Amino acid sequence: MGDRRRRPGRVLPPHRLRRGRRDRVRRGHRKAGHLSDELDFAGAVLTVVELIPPGRVMTYGDVAATLGSRGARAVGRVMAESGGTVAWWRVIRSDGRPPAGHETDAVAHYRAEGTPLRADVAHSGADLMSVRVDLARARWEPDLD
Repeated sequence: MGDRRRRPGRVLPPHRLRRGRRDRVRRGHRKAGHLSDELDFAGAVLTVVELIPPGRVMTYGDVAATLGSRGARAVGRVMAESGGTVAWWRVIRSDGRPPAGHETDAVAHYRAEGTPLRADVAHSGADLMSVRVDLARARWEPDLD
């Protein structure tokens, strides 16, 4: 019997697709629609990040939840591609660590803005890889009313 696992690039016939995807195929769903959705999502992510006040932070998941999404990784992708135009250091990982690869710059921004850091690493001699933001005190939730 042959290998029945789905191989990369293999296109399933419409009767084998899940209902949602099958309906999009039948309606002629095009990638251009996905592109406009992605641009809208990216713009919304950057707008939320612009609203974060100095000294406060949100996690990637917080930003996604604010937009009604569960796509924390999608927020990370937007920040990696377009985040240089906003205060990127205010969006952190869920454990309080700064964005990967940008620890030195982020910690300098945190100290300049007075962002609360965890007590065990708040002193200036801490290893930058171990610096974490105190999420209990620094987490910000936008007022969307």
